[in-house]
Amino acid sequence: MTATFATVHAAAAGPVTPGRPPAVLRTADGAILALDVDRWRAAPDDVERALLAAVADPVLDVGCGPGRIAAAIAADGRAVLGIDPAPGAVAEADRRGAPALCRSVFDPLPGEGRWSTVLLLDGNVGIGGVPLALLRRVAQLLGRGGQAVVEVEPPGRGNEQLTVRVEVDDVVGPWFPWARVGADGWPALAAAVGLVPVGFDVGDGRWFARAVRP
Repeated sequence: MTATFATVHAAAAGPVTPGRPPAVLRTADGAILALDVDRWRAAPDDVERALLAAVADPVLDVGCGPGRIAAAIAADGRAVLGIDPAPGAVAEADRRGAPALCRSVFDPLPGEGRWSTVLLLDGNVGIGGVPLALLRRVAQLLGRGGQAVVEVEPPGRGNEQLTVRVEVDDVVGPWFPWARVGADGWPALAAAVGLVPVGFDVGDGRWFARAVRP
């Protein structure tokens, strides 16, 4: 699980070459899913900053990639930790000033059961390919009253479990499990792991679901 997810964020941690074709995820049935590597490297935009301003510390950023979210939170003097299994991504996060560990979310982690906020942004709800297992782990990491903030697909798109691979230029990665979660299916999924859905934040076409550990 760790090695396969590291393949995705390796696209974000790799060298940037002008004119280089964008990295994509190809599904086993031939569909193409875009990877927004430019956004992964950019500073948080206004939508993301408003979202982050409303969450409580300490914050655990799961799948932090190059650390743009964790770095922004840390720059405001707030308590945050990013985790990512890709060493290159964590090295870039360190250079940005983001506290980060090279770990999978399924590894033992600091502060288990005490985090006030756990973030799954930029498609990271797909980690491992089984959202139910991932969200169950998120619920374990949260303290009582803590909140999961999860980026989901807009309404009208269902939950999907996929087999995908990363493709960029002529480099093709191995197949691995991935998933997408739609806003319509989010409440039942959250409830299934003992989290209480408390609504969505929407901005610039992106949907962020929130759920609380009672």
